[in-house]
Amino acid sequence: MPRPYNFSAGPAMLPEAVLEQAKAEMLDWRGSGMSVMEMSHRGKEYVSIAEQAEADLRELLAIPTNYKALFLQGGASSQFAAVPMNLLRGKTKADYLNTGMWSKKAIAEAKKFCQVNVVASSESVNFTTVPARETWKCDADAAYLHYTPNETIGGVELHTVPEVGVPLAADFSSTLLSRPIDVSPFGILYAGAQKNIGPAGLSIVIVREDLLGQTVAGTPTMLDYAVMAKEGSMYNTPPTYAWYIAGLVFQWMKAQGGLAVIGERNRAKAELLYQTIDQSGFYKNPVDPAYRSWMNVPFTLPDAALDKAFLAEAKSAGLLTLAGHRSVGGMRASLYNAMPLAGVQALVNFMADFQKRRG
Repeated sequence: MPRPYNFSAGPAMLPEAVLEQAKAEMLDWRGSGMSVMEMSHRGKEYVSIAEQAEADLRELLAIPTNYKALFLQGGASSQFAAVPMNLLRGKTKADYLNTGMWSKKAIAEAKKFCQVNVVASSESVNFTTVPARETWKCDADAAYLHYTPNETIGGVELHTVPEVGVPLAADFSSTLLSRPIDVSPFGILYAGAQKNIGPAGLSIVIVREDLLGQTVAGTPTMLDYAVMAKEGSMYNTPPTYAWYIAGLVFQWMKAQGGLAVIGERNRAKAELLYQTIDQSGFYKNPVDPAYRSWMNVPFTLPDAALDKAFLAEAKSAGLLTLAGHRSVGGMRASLYNAMPLAGVQALVNFMADFQKRRG
């Protein structure tokens, strides 16, 4: 019997082939006599796993040699504090773009360390679009500009990289490794692993080397990127199993043909679902079409009283975790890399059938 399709926004669906490999290696990794969870992070077996994972990540993203790739603990939310601690570099101001709940959390954290200038905000329109670039009021004295390319909750995505005259910092939690990107415009980009990369608890941080080493006074050692870079992300015991699973996912991505192939698949999945919503006359997506997310697709039914039945029937059909975030309600389908096109096809077929019966 096939596994259900899991549309969770995170922790999210992982490739079945990766789970099978992890299962096969659970008790004995490649003749070592140990599970990866039992290995010393300093032992040659685990060091080989970590080094291969970093090499594969660098290959997938074509990370330039002047960038460090870090595998850190704490999820992306820890980076909300680490970014200003590492990137202020003697300045007292930072620019932030506000496009949703995760932007707001990053802004609130940054205010503990510096003066935050919100260059633009779409809160007045319930975060259903991205403010036009020409309306942004950037501060020439800002140390950096931070934005969230994809807002997981609202399903809003900025599809182009903004050009600014300061280092660019970006929370790529929902979109890193979902398609090719050019790393070079960024001073730092980071992502929690639990969307397209692996289990929760691991963060990927890719930071330009010239931005290291000038932290805010009092920065905890665990949040100092220079320390982590010098120690190969092993200043302390890292989240070893999550790092291992991420490495398996990277190998799976390479076997699929890399990020160009994966990106085209993700585009096709999103287009199918948005087309179904737009043509239905029953379901609605609130987001400006120019800024619709490939990864997180929120939608509503014509009557919220139908939500409970939709979710129950979807679950019976093998379509899991479609409830929208508690702050916005409705539905949300997350279409991360591990979600096959067949899963989205099953969803749109169910949506059409539900509409026929309930519309």
